[in-house]
Amino acid sequence: MEEIKLNQLEKDLEAYKADDKNTILRHALNNNSLNQVIISHDTIKDMDFNFTINIKTMPVTNQKQSGRCWIFAATNLLREMIAKECGIRNFELSQSYIAFYDRLEKVNYTLETIIELLDKDYDDRTLTFLLQNGIGDGGQWDMFVSIVNKYGVCPKNAFPETATSSGTRESASLINFTVRKFASDAKELYESKGLEAVKRLKKTVLRKVYFLLVNTYGLPPEKFDFEYTDKDDNYKIERGFTPLSYKEKYIGNRLNDFVSLINAPTKSKPFGKTYTIKYLGNVVGGKQVTHLNVEMKRLKQLVLAQLKDNQIVWFGSDVGFYGDRANGVWDDNRFDAKTAFDLDWKMDKGESLDYRASAMNHAMCITGVALKNGITTKWKIENSWGSDVAKEGYYIMSASWFDQFVYQAVVDKKYLSDEERAALEKKPVELKPWDPMGSLAD
Repeated sequence: MEEIKLNQLEKDLEAYKADDKNTILRHALNNNSLNQVIISHDTIKDMDFNFTINIKTMPVTNQKQSGRCWIFAATNLLREMIAKECGIRNFELSQSYIAFYDRLEKVNYTLETIIELLDKDYDDRTLTFLLQNGIGDGGQWDMFVSIVNKYGVCPKNAFPETATSSGTRESASLINFTVRKFASDAKELYESKGLEAVKRLKKTVLRKVYFLLVNTYGLPPEKFDFEYTDKDDNYKIERGFTPLSYKEKYIGNRLNDFVSLINAPTKSKPFGKTYTIKYLGNVVGGKQVTHLNVEMKRLKQLVLAQLKDNQIVWFGSDVGFYGDRANGVWDDNRFDAKTAFDLDWKMDKGESLDYRASAMNHAMCITGVALKNGITTKWKIENSWGSDVAKEGYYIMSASWFDQFVYQAVVDKKYLSDEERAALEKKPVELKPWDPMGSLAD
């Protein structure tokens, strides 16, 4: 390894001082953030809220201080289905209800995985990865389907938000410490008293976590009435639902018709094949997380097909790049670090996945698209960061940003080709737990 030479630093400093641009930048950055200095208004003129397809949707929701974007995006999709059927102007499904059972199921899933790995050393890579990542708020589309199929859904007023559901950091810390302590205790117990003793400990720990969740999220609804006002201001009420009977009436099995498409242009993941990720899930015995890898051109065709049928699209992307929250724009030409520093965030998409420069970290809904001569120029996005940012909480993504940073979209399988449907019937290739396509939206 070569050390930094002091004489080289002296030369670099002289070169820095010789360029007046650096003086201007240094002065500007003394009192402004980096993004404020390098933001470019050259392309903002094209990022207005006019779209060829613009699906009318309800006001945005707010996940607050939690990583539940995937739940908010999915319940936003479902509420549009229900609102269309009932003629409702505005309402929300309970995101907290889904999060409650997702957290409980994730704990059970992780405890079961720890038991499966009892023969491994404490520093085994898989065990270490699972314990370091812990149990968070994030998730995948198929994990949402597993929760809804098992527990149903309910309107928000049947299971409203609490301080903990809206701000999950403290409860997550306690739960993750409990899980890691179980891993330590289970190893010792397994070696001294055997597997059955570990299973008894697991039941005790899971019950304690359940009690914690009930205390912090509230009593799960057993029965509730569905009250709403329709678009003609008529009050309506349907009585005596359970979360499962509500799901059966208003959603049925429609969630099972949706499939996850990914765009992962890496050498290790050929297009046209399906993939799953080892130890990624929440409900034991639930829907396996499965992705069909397709080229970006095909992914956009399928998204457009669903939008043309007036159906919004759940999708996952990496929102850590080129985000202008004030104007509600994600555009890879929005910030010009190249001119200022001769640095930027440009990288081949496949290589950015392989080298962990980028991965999906946020889920939202696509509600519109602009087309010029059949070519996509921008997308309209329903986010879950509240209505005080962007355009009442709605955002725009440029076409080039979409191509580079969108990794997943969920569409009805009726739009797939026969070849794509056949690929979904095959056993998926199992990826390692740390594969970037196993990243969770939060």
